[in-house]
Amino acid sequence: MTDTPARPSLLRRWGEVVGEHPWRVVAAWAVLVAMSFALALGAVGNEPLFDRLGSGEISSPGDARDARDLVEAAGGGGYADDTMIMRGVDLTDAQAQAAALEALADLNDVDGVAQVAHPLLFPDGPSDARAAPFVRPGEGQASDVVTVVGYESSLTAGELEQARARVADGLGELAEASEASSSSTGSVKDLVDAIVGQVSTDMKRGEGIALPISFVVMVLVFGGFLAAGLPILGAIASIGGALAALLGFSHLIDLDATVVNIVTVLGLGLCIDYGLLVVSRFREELRAGGDGGPGAVTHEQVVAATGRTLDRAGRTVIFSAVTVAISMAGLLFFPTVFMRASGAAGMSVVVLALLVATSLIPALCALGARRPLRKGTETSGDEGIFSRLAAWVQRAPWLVITAVLAVLVTLALPSLQLRTTSSGAELLPTSAPERQFIETLAEDFPALSSPQVSIVTTAPTEQVQRWAEQEAPQLPGVEQVGQVEQIGTTDAGDAVQVLGLRTGEVDPLGERSRDLVAALHADRPPFDAAIGGQASSLRDFTSSTLQRAPFALALVILATFALLFLMTGSVVIPVKALVMNVVSLGASLGALVWIFQDGHLQGVLDFSSVGAVEATIVVLVLAFGFGLSMDYEVFLLARIVELHERGVPTDEAVRLGLQRSGRIITSAALLMVIVFSGFVTAQVLAVKETGVALVLAIVLDATLVRMLLVPATMTVLGEWNWWAPRWMKSLHARYGITE
Repeated sequence: MTDTPARPSLLRRWGEVVGEHPWRVVAAWAVLVAMSFALALGAVGNEPLFDRLGSGEISSPGDARDARDLVEAAGGGGYADDTMIMRGVDLTDAQAQAAALEALADLNDVDGVAQVAHPLLFPDGPSDARAAPFVRPGEGQASDVVTVVGYESSLTAGELEQARARVADGLGELAEASEASSSSTGSVKDLVDAIVGQVSTDMKRGEGIALPISFVVMVLVFGGFLAAGLPILGAIASIGGALAALLGFSHLIDLDATVVNIVTVLGLGLCIDYGLLVVSRFREELRAGGDGGPGAVTHEQVVAATGRTLDRAGRTVIFSAVTVAISMAGLLFFPTVFMRASGAAGMSVVVLALLVATSLIPALCALGARRPLRKGTETSGDEGIFSRLAAWVQRAPWLVITAVLAVLVTLALPSLQLRTTSSGAELLPTSAPERQFIETLAEDFPALSSPQVSIVTTAPTEQVQRWAEQEAPQLPGVEQVGQVEQIGTTDAGDAVQVLGLRTGEVDPLGERSRDLVAALHADRPPFDAAIGGQASSLRDFTSSTLQRAPFALALVILATFALLFLMTGSVVIPVKALVMNVVSLGASLGALVWIFQDGHLQGVLDFSSVGAVEATIVVLVLAFGFGLSMDYEVFLLARIVELHERGVPTDEAVRLGLQRSGRIITSAALLMVIVFSGFVTAQVLAVKETGVALVLAIVLDATLVRMLLVPATMTVLGEWNWWAPRWMKSLHARYGITE
């Protein structure tokens, strides 16, 4: 183990450079991490990352995006409206009316306000038919009244903020002048800001939970505070780098707030996993290269141990990072901005974790070389709990295979009933005031909420009106057909018409709304039109995802197959690994449906089921889960292949490979579960779903699959594990990846 190769590899030479100059590497990383946090948090004069995030909208090619673009081209769109609900208002009180009109006039005079809507402002006052949507009769003379303030679309962000502050004061004066018993205000912008802010809070809480617990586990794994702290320092560096990378991406593509949680927690988990592997191997190499106690370790031995660590553990880290990056790359095939943003950001974070593991962590190891050595080696004997587990499995492999597959298939069955959604206010807990306001407005004043489905067109008004009167009311799910409204003209001079169709549902993604969108796509209006609304947007997302999924799957499957073949020289092992991953992911997806869609464990996990699973989270969980599963596959196969290439029989190689890698796999999985468990406590539903799904995927993969199903299937296959056509064996002999 201490011999020096005649021609050291590039990784070994790099490791020796790091071991020779560890202070320089650490200092460079310290500067980079400080700059990353400063940029992400806006401490250097730039806009902070969280101020550049959005939430809740799925933007995919299709009718919904076309409708939105057409509305914006005509000068409409946006969500710069403030709404106030006043309770217990007497609209017949002349004195209160006069005071209210004065307050309304002041609101109209605020710079940046385009219009104010209130029952008293209609020509015939509250008795005007057009005022009816703004009034909800109560007991006696008391009524609930809504006021809507719209802003000029040309306002800058700063001007809009100033105008909203003055309007907030004006609305308070209006409520007082109207002698309302109570009032509440809100807007879609407030909702989006609340979701983004809650995501930020969830991320801090999650990392605040994950890091300390991870550190305690690392202390137990390594038997010392210093060695345990090295991967944690690397993880902190990864968080800073991830946030800075996301800030850069936010200037190129739209980023959803939930992306931040997902990619930063991925970087955090990978850095801890890779750090575990690198620190363990460094201690092993340092012990093997020394001939005395801790005080006898020389600088030359530290440099040599660092080189050997990266030459061996570094290869595993690189291979693992490539497999995870392949899963992230699959997301780039989807046309949805959210998916591509997640894929690009995820790949950048994987690269960051790789850089930390192959530079910062070994440099820290070199600086603290004598301290880790005092606690002993990381060597493991050939006999232990994992070898005994493998021997037990090998005595009845078919029974194990049958039992494990039965469990996984049973868990996967609920996924056949998967129903997706794209929540808005439902992302927040029911106690959130922003969610309560939006839901109250939709329930008490349904005519003021956006129609569930909208028809946007540049066709002549007469043609649209004729269709609205004769055919639209016959469509399935339609309860009310709105008036044809001209919202403006495009730069080309085309007048844009909008027709709202209401289904009577509070939920814009209810069954009737979905059925209506499906009917409109099957039998489109007799004029060129785009179908807008959340149900239409979700349909576009689902359609585009299904269209692009085969290309993404082909990339991930072929690339993963090629990498595993180069590693093992076998065709059977890569195919088996891919099949087992599919079964494992199906089980975690089924459990996700059972918990969140069916509403089980609502009390335990503190959430309110919306009867569906977030559409984007399903795709992300499959991509991230696949990458993490292959990560553990690499850890296990690397040991088994190494032993088999030395001439060890397959059954013994499986038993010894599981014994020598089982501790690393179990520790890595435990740490990753801890990291993702921090986000199970999230208040934002999408973040909570992600945390639960990935925890389930990791637990199932690291226990049932890696510890039971892999050794059982390899035992049954025997020497057939290593089969490949002769021409592929020649390719592996020439290009295979070996130690």
